[in-house]
Amino acid sequence: MKLTKLAAIAAVALTAASPVMADLVFPSLSYRTGPYAANGIPFADGYADYMTLMNERDGGIGGVPTKLLECETGYNTAKGVECYEATKGEGALIYQPLSTGITYQLIPKASADGIPVHSMGYGRTSAANGKVFEWVFNYPATYWDGASIAVKHIMDQEGGDIKGKKIALVYHNSAYGKEPIRTLEELAKMHGYELMLIPVDHPGQEQKSQWLQIRQQRPDYVLMWGWGVMNQVAIQEASNIGFAMDHFIGIWWSGSENDVLPAGDGANGYKALALANPGGDYAIYADLQKHVYDAGKAAGSGDQMKTVLYNRGLYAALLAVEATRKAQEIHGVAQITPAMMRDGMEALEMTEASMAALGMADFGPEFKNTCENHGGSGLGKVQQWDASAKTWNLITDWIQSDKSVIDALIAEDSAAYAAENNITERCN
Repeated sequence: MKLTKLAAIAAVALTAASPVMADLVFPSLSYRTGPYAANGIPFADGYADYMTLMNERDGGIGGVPTKLLECETGYNTAKGVECYEATKGEGALIYQPLSTGITYQLIPKASADGIPVHSMGYGRTSAANGKVFEWVFNYPATYWDGASIAVKHIMDQEGGDIKGKKIALVYHNSAYGKEPIRTLEELAKMHGYELMLIPVDHPGQEQKSQWLQIRQQRPDYVLMWGWGVMNQVAIQEASNIGFAMDHFIGIWWSGSENDVLPAGDGANGYKALALANPGGDYAIYADLQKHVYDAGKAAGSGDQMKTVLYNRGLYAALLAVEATRKAQEIHGVAQITPAMMRDGMEALEMTEASMAALGMADFGPEFKNTCENHGGSGLGKVQQWDASAKTWNLITDWIQSDKSVIDALIAEDSAAYAAENNITERCN
């Protein structure tokens, strides 16, 4: 009896001394309510379902379960900051704000706290300069890449010469919508086109005056930096005035099914940039069906799977997971810290082979991060809406942005930020 009791005490002591594997925590700053919910919901569902897949199929990442902390922001910057403050102490490894306004506010906060931010294809473009923005990443491409890609596509449609053409930018009157203006102005100087700037105030449900201006001034092309209900209204208004839809090009946040379906046949021919390929013909969906959907563990109602923004949520989660694996590999531990996560993000390389192995063959562009480059490869495609088939069709291969223009602008803006914030460049 005495030996048995001593053995039991020893076993308890040994268990208490063993390290407890805490969850790998991934906050999700989502918005399932308000005028941006139509676009926020599918992204949040995709992000959550991928993290669930990691737990249900793989037992977590490197043997450590993932934990999703979803916090509703309503696409409101102040609420987004509140969500950050409420969750950062829970062991948060990385923030995906899904809002340029929130991203701008989190850059100094998260950098001071030592927590990485991934604003995938949005946010502050000059954060692509890792020499200044150590904790911020925006791969695989930036807004300025998108502006350049759109202009390159227009040039291709016009035989390489757009001198004298008029291009209008219809943009959300916020940090998000204003982000491409500087790049479009520089490209206008280079290529000789006239740039019209047409802001749309939040949330974008009323655009009669903007499209009256377009009807009167007759731009050759319209670019759009919109989000949520603004996209739907703009596409409907463009159809109402008879604007040529194949001359209307949205950024990759203005190119989901939810943006075009409300306009019915009027949206036919509308174009948008593609951060990754559309559609649902990917092997990963068989695993999602088995381990998530059929198991009753899906984040949403199941009506968004295989859509553009659901896929983008999957993609954002996939990149976070692979950065986690890279961090575990670099540091030789499964339970990583936010600082280790930053190292994994900076060392992340995605190839076609690695994407195929993850069940997402021929989905996103290849890219390789470095200390200097947190912005990815700067590639994008153009997709076009077929209203009769209710599907997006790719009409270009990957288009490389004009890095001679983009890199100079990034260097200029990031240098100004570094001077304002007393930041010494690293990567020497």
